[in-house]
Amino acid sequence: MKILLADDSVLILERLQQMLAGIDQVEIVASLNNGIDALDSLRTFNPDVAILDIRMPGLSGIEVLNTFKKENKSVIFIILTLHSQSYFRQMAIKAGSNYFFNKADDFEKISSIVNGLCENRKEEIINS
Repeated sequence: MKILLADDSVLILERLQQMLAGIDQVEIVASLNNGIDALDSLRTFNPDVAILDIRMPGLSGIEVLNTFKKENKSVIFIILTLHSQSYFRQMAIKAGSNYFFNKADDFEKISSIVNGLCENRKEEIINS
């Protein structure tokens, strides 16, 4: 499963990379620190999953999500943010986010979500 990461925090990107490295079927295709590069890399790498911060330089995660969902609806988007107010959650869901996590409270849930997505993908391949 190809995964794109975009967050303006180097520490968060490193933690995500370490966490996801333990999942066999995961390939991190890009690790970026701004929304413009995230959008370009979504188009280039066509990942299965994109994990985006809401607030990034260039374009916000919501802007990236809004733009790319119009082009490709198959990518699973996970929004990861410190801004957990319902306003941001509603914006993310309206834009087409599949998941919305607070960095402070829900960070560790990302691993189980990605692992579950990999398992679902494996079952789809076996059953096809």
